[in-house]
Amino acid sequence: MEVVAHRGASAEIAEHTLGAYIEALEVGADALECDVRLSADGHLVCVHDRDLRRTAGDKGVVSRMELSELSELDFASWKKPWSDLDDEAPDLDPALGGVLTLRTLLATVADYGRPVELAIETKHPTRYGGLVEKRLIETLREFGWAGKKSPVRVMSFSHTALLRAHRLAPDLRMVQLVEKAHHWPVLRPVVPKDWIIGPGIKQLKLHPGLGEHLAREGRRMHVWTVNTEANLRICQDLGVEAVISDKPDLMLRLLGRK
Repeated sequence: MEVVAHRGASAEIAEHTLGAYIEALEVGADALECDVRLSADGHLVCVHDRDLRRTAGDKGVVSRMELSELSELDFASWKKPWSDLDDEAPDLDPALGGVLTLRTLLATVADYGRPVELAIETKHPTRYGGLVEKRLIETLREFGWAGKKSPVRVMSFSHTALLRAHRLAPDLRMVQLVEKAHHWPVLRPVVPKDWIIGPGIKQLKLHPGLGEHLAREGRRMHVWTVNTEANLRICQDLGVEAVISDKPDLMLRLLGRK
Protein backbone atom coordinates (compact mmCIF):
# COMPACT_ATOMS: atom_id res chain seq x y z
CA MET A 1 0.00 0.00 0.00
CA GLU A 2 1.36 3.39 -1.01
CA VAL A 3 1.55 6.09 1.68
CA VAL A 4 0.87 9.56 0.31
CA ALA A 5 1.68 12.66 2.39
CA HIS A 6 -1.42 14.87 2.36
CA ARG A 7 -0.20 18.44 1.77
CA GLY A 8 3.12 17.18 3.15
CA ALA A 9 3.57 15.98 6.72
CA SER A 10 0.75 18.37 7.55
CA ALA A 11 -0.15 17.05 10.98
CA GLU A 12 3.18 18.31 12.27
CA ILE A 13 4.19 21.13 9.93
CA ALA A 14 2.07 23.76 8.17
CA GLU A 15 0.45 22.32 5.06
CA HIS A 16 1.77 22.99 1.57
CA THR A 17 5.04 24.45 2.84
CA LEU A 18 8.38 23.20 1.60
CA GLY A 19 9.16 22.27 5.20
CA ALA A 20 6.14 19.95 5.35
CA TYR A 21 7.14 18.20 2.13
CA ILE A 22 10.78 17.79 3.12
CA GLU A 23 9.65 16.23 6.40
CA ALA A 24 7.37 13.84 4.47
CA LEU A 25 10.28 12.83 2.26
CA GLU A 26 12.54 12.31 5.25
CA VAL A 27 10.10 10.00 7.03
CA GLY A 28 9.81 7.89 3.88
CA ALA A 29 6.51 8.83 2.22
CA ASP A 30 6.04 7.10 -1.13
CA ALA A 31 4.26 10.09 -2.65
CA LEU A 32 3.36 13.70 -2.00
CA GLU A 33 -0.11 15.21 -2.45
CA CYS A 34 -0.71 18.87 -3.22
CA ASP A 35 -3.48 21.20 -4.33
CA VAL A 36 -2.75 23.79 -7.00
CA ARG A 37 -4.24 27.17 -7.84
CA LEU A 38 -3.24 29.85 -10.35
CA SER A 39 -1.97 33.20 -9.16
CA ALA A 40 -3.00 36.39 -10.96
CA ASP A 41 0.25 36.32 -12.96
CA GLY A 42 -0.08 32.69 -14.00
CA HIS A 43 2.00 30.76 -11.46
CA LEU A 44 0.76 27.46 -10.06
CA VAL A 45 1.02 27.63 -6.28
CA CYS A 46 0.34 24.95 -3.70
CA VAL A 47 -2.61 26.32 -1.74
CA HIS A 48 -5.85 24.57 -0.78
CA ASP A 49 -8.26 27.40 0.05
CA ARG A 50 -9.29 30.10 -2.42
CA ASP A 51 -8.45 32.75 0.16
CA LEU A 52 -5.57 33.06 2.61
CA ARG A 53 -7.31 33.73 5.92
CA ARG A 54 -6.70 30.27 7.37
CA THR A 55 -3.14 29.60 6.23
CA ALA A 56 -1.55 33.05 5.96
CA GLY A 57 -3.75 35.32 8.05
CA ASP A 58 -4.53 37.47 5.02
CA LYS A 59 -7.86 38.41 3.44
CA GLY A 60 -6.45 38.11 -0.06
CA VAL A 61 -7.71 35.68 -2.70
CA VAL A 62 -5.05 33.56 -4.42
CA SER A 63 -6.35 34.13 -7.94
CA ARG A 64 -6.24 37.90 -7.50
CA MET A 65 -2.68 38.07 -6.14
CA GLU A 66 0.61 37.91 -7.99
CA LEU A 67 3.38 35.58 -6.90
CA SER A 68 5.44 38.49 -5.58
CA GLU A 69 2.56 39.41 -3.25
CA LEU A 70 2.09 35.83 -2.10
CA SER A 71 5.82 35.57 -1.45
CA GLU A 72 5.59 38.29 1.18
CA LEU A 73 3.24 36.20 3.35
CA ASP A 74 4.01 33.72 6.12
CA PHE A 75 2.31 30.36 5.48
CA ALA A 76 3.85 28.52 8.43
CA SER A 77 3.31 30.40 11.70
CA TRP A 78 -0.41 29.61 12.00
CA LYS A 79 0.44 25.98 12.75
CA LYS A 80 2.37 26.88 15.91
CA PRO A 81 1.05 30.31 16.93
CA TRP A 82 2.80 30.34 20.32
CA SER A 83 6.28 29.42 19.06
CA ASP A 84 7.47 33.05 19.28
CA LEU A 85 6.90 32.88 23.05
CA ASP A 86 8.97 29.70 23.41
CA ASP A 87 12.64 30.55 23.93
CA GLU A 88 13.61 26.98 23.04
CA ALA A 89 11.61 26.78 19.81
CA PRO A 90 13.79 26.83 16.69
CA ASP A 91 13.52 29.84 14.41
CA LEU A 92 11.29 29.28 11.40
CA ASP A 93 13.19 29.26 8.12
CA PRO A 94 11.35 31.64 5.72
CA ALA A 95 12.43 29.46 2.79
CA LEU A 96 10.57 26.51 4.31
CA GLY A 97 7.47 28.43 5.37
CA GLY A 98 6.65 30.75 2.48
CA VAL A 99 4.36 30.21 -0.47
CA LEU A 100 5.35 27.10 -2.42
CA THR A 101 5.16 27.02 -6.21
CA LEU A 102 4.44 23.75 -7.95
CA ARG A 103 7.64 24.19 -9.93
CA THR A 104 9.69 24.24 -6.71
CA LEU A 105 7.92 21.14 -5.41
CA LEU A 106 8.54 19.28 -8.68
CA ALA A 107 12.21 20.26 -8.62
CA THR A 108 12.50 19.06 -5.03
CA VAL A 109 11.11 15.66 -5.96
CA ALA A 110 13.23 15.45 -9.12
CA ASP A 111 16.39 16.12 -7.12
CA TYR A 112 15.57 13.79 -4.24
CA GLY A 113 17.65 10.67 -3.81
CA ARG A 114 14.89 8.11 -4.39
CA PRO A 115 11.80 7.75 -6.57
CA VAL A 116 8.82 9.72 -5.24
CA GLU A 117 5.40 10.08 -6.80
CA LEU A 118 3.17 13.16 -6.88
CA ALA A 119 -0.61 13.40 -6.62
CA ILE A 120 -1.62 16.85 -7.86
CA GLU A 121 -5.18 18.08 -7.31
CA THR A 122 -6.56 20.93 -9.39
CA LYS A 123 -9.03 23.04 -7.43
CA HIS A 124 -12.37 24.08 -8.93
CA PRO A 125 -14.39 26.19 -9.41
CA THR A 126 -11.89 28.90 -10.27
CA ARG A 127 -11.97 32.08 -12.33
CA TYR A 128 -9.32 30.58 -14.63
CA GLY A 129 -11.24 27.45 -15.57
CA GLY A 130 -9.33 25.12 -17.88
CA LEU A 131 -6.21 27.28 -17.80
CA VAL A 132 -5.26 25.50 -14.57
CA GLU A 133 -4.98 22.13 -16.29
CA LYS A 134 -3.26 23.70 -19.31
CA ARG A 135 -0.56 25.29 -17.13
CA LEU A 136 -0.20 22.09 -15.11
CA ILE A 137 0.45 19.92 -18.16
CA GLU A 138 2.81 22.52 -19.63
CA THR A 139 4.83 22.49 -16.41
CA LEU A 140 4.91 18.70 -16.28
CA ARG A 141 6.17 18.59 -19.87
CA GLU A 142 9.07 20.85 -18.88
CA PHE A 143 10.11 18.17 -16.39
CA GLY A 144 9.49 15.34 -18.87
CA TRP A 145 6.64 14.12 -16.68
CA ALA A 146 3.64 14.18 -18.99
CA GLY A 147 4.04 10.69 -20.45
CA LYS A 148 3.55 7.05 -19.45
CA LYS A 149 6.56 6.94 -17.12
CA SER A 150 5.54 10.07 -15.21
CA PRO A 151 5.55 9.88 -11.40
CA VAL A 152 2.59 12.27 -11.43
CA ARG A 153 -1.12 11.59 -11.27
CA VAL A 154 -3.76 14.30 -11.61
CA MET A 155 -6.69 14.44 -9.22
CA SER A 156 -9.87 16.49 -9.05
CA PHE A 157 -13.45 16.41 -7.80
CA SER A 158 -14.32 17.99 -11.14
CA HIS A 159 -14.85 15.37 -13.83
CA THR A 160 -14.67 18.09 -16.48
CA ALA A 161 -11.25 19.15 -15.22
CA LEU A 162 -9.96 15.59 -15.42
CA LEU A 163 -11.28 15.23 -18.97
CA ARG A 164 -9.34 18.38 -19.90
CA ALA A 165 -6.16 17.04 -18.33
CA HIS A 166 -6.65 13.68 -20.03
CA ARG A 167 -7.03 15.31 -23.44
CA LEU A 168 -3.83 17.29 -22.90
CA ALA A 169 -1.83 14.34 -21.53
CA PRO A 170 -3.64 11.05 -22.28
CA ASP A 171 -0.89 8.90 -20.76
CA LEU A 172 -1.10 10.45 -17.29
CA ARG A 173 -3.01 8.65 -14.56
CA MET A 174 -6.27 10.32 -13.50
CA VAL A 175 -7.89 10.15 -10.07
CA GLN A 176 -11.59 10.93 -9.86
CA LEU A 177 -12.15 12.21 -6.34
CA VAL A 178 -15.57 11.45 -4.86
CA GLU A 179 -16.87 13.87 -2.23
CA LYS A 180 -20.17 12.14 -1.38
CA ALA A 181 -21.20 8.50 -1.75
CA HIS A 182 -24.34 9.43 -3.67
CA HIS A 183 -22.21 11.16 -6.32
CA TRP A 184 -20.71 7.84 -7.44
CA PRO A 185 -23.79 6.45 -9.24
CA VAL A 186 -23.77 9.61 -11.37
CA LEU A 187 -20.02 9.45 -12.02
CA ARG A 188 -19.78 5.69 -12.57
CA PRO A 189 -21.06 5.62 -16.19
CA VAL A 190 -18.66 8.36 -17.32
CA VAL A 191 -15.46 7.53 -15.42
CA PRO A 192 -13.19 5.28 -17.51
CA LYS A 193 -12.37 1.87 -16.01
CA ASP A 194 -8.66 2.62 -15.90
CA TRP A 195 -9.07 5.79 -13.84
CA ILE A 196 -8.40 5.64 -10.13
CA ILE A 197 -11.26 6.43 -7.74
CA GLY A 198 -10.61 8.63 -4.70
CA PRO A 199 -13.31 8.39 -2.02
CA GLY A 200 -12.94 9.97 1.41
CA ILE A 201 -12.57 7.70 4.44
CA LYS A 202 -15.57 9.36 6.12
CA GLN A 203 -17.81 8.35 3.22
CA LEU A 204 -16.46 4.79 3.27
CA LYS A 205 -17.37 4.57 6.96
CA LEU A 206 -20.79 6.19 6.61
CA HIS A 207 -21.64 4.18 3.48
CA PRO A 208 -19.76 0.84 3.60
CA GLY A 209 -21.48 -0.23 0.41
CA LEU A 210 -19.50 2.35 -1.57
CA GLY A 211 -16.14 0.74 -0.86
CA GLU A 212 -17.54 -2.76 -1.27
CA HIS A 213 -19.05 -1.85 -4.64
CA LEU A 214 -15.79 -0.28 -5.87
CA ALA A 215 -13.83 -3.33 -4.71
CA ARG A 216 -16.21 -5.75 -6.46
CA GLU A 217 -15.84 -3.79 -9.68
CA GLY A 218 -12.07 -3.98 -9.42
CA ARG A 219 -11.72 -0.20 -9.25
CA ARG A 220 -8.38 1.08 -7.99
CA MET A 221 -8.88 3.18 -4.87
CA HIS A 222 -6.82 6.00 -3.35
CA VAL A 223 -8.47 7.08 -0.08
CA TRP A 224 -8.24 10.39 1.76
CA THR A 225 -7.61 11.43 4.56
CA VAL A 226 -6.49 8.38 6.57
CA ASN A 227 -4.93 9.27 9.93
CA THR A 228 -5.79 6.44 12.35
CA GLU A 229 -5.07 2.73 12.65
CA ALA A 230 -8.77 1.88 12.51
CA ASN A 231 -9.22 3.78 9.25
CA LEU A 232 -6.09 2.21 7.79
CA ARG A 233 -7.49 -1.25 8.54
CA ILE A 234 -10.71 -0.40 6.68
CA CYS A 235 -8.61 0.51 3.66
CA GLN A 236 -6.58 -2.68 3.91
CA ASP A 237 -9.73 -4.78 4.05
CA LEU A 238 -10.98 -3.09 0.87
CA GLY A 239 -7.71 -3.61 -0.99
CA VAL A 240 -7.06 0.13 -1.25
CA GLU A 241 -3.99 0.92 -3.33
CA ALA A 242 -2.93 4.15 -1.62
CA VAL A 243 -3.80 6.05 1.55
CA ILE A 244 -3.46 9.83 1.63
CA SER A 245 -2.54 10.89 5.15
CA ASP A 246 -1.59 13.94 7.22
CA LYS A 247 0.54 11.49 9.22
CA PRO A 248 2.70 9.57 6.74
CA ASP A 249 5.16 8.54 9.45
CA LEU A 250 2.39 6.89 11.50
CA MET A 251 0.95 5.11 8.47
CA LEU A 252 4.36 3.70 7.57
CA ARG A 253 4.86 2.49 11.12
CA LEU A 254 1.45 0.82 11.24
CA LEU A 255 2.24 -0.90 7.93
CA GLY A 256 5.49 -2.23 9.42
CA ARG A 257 7.66 -0.22 7.08
CA LYS A 258 9.61 1.74 9.68
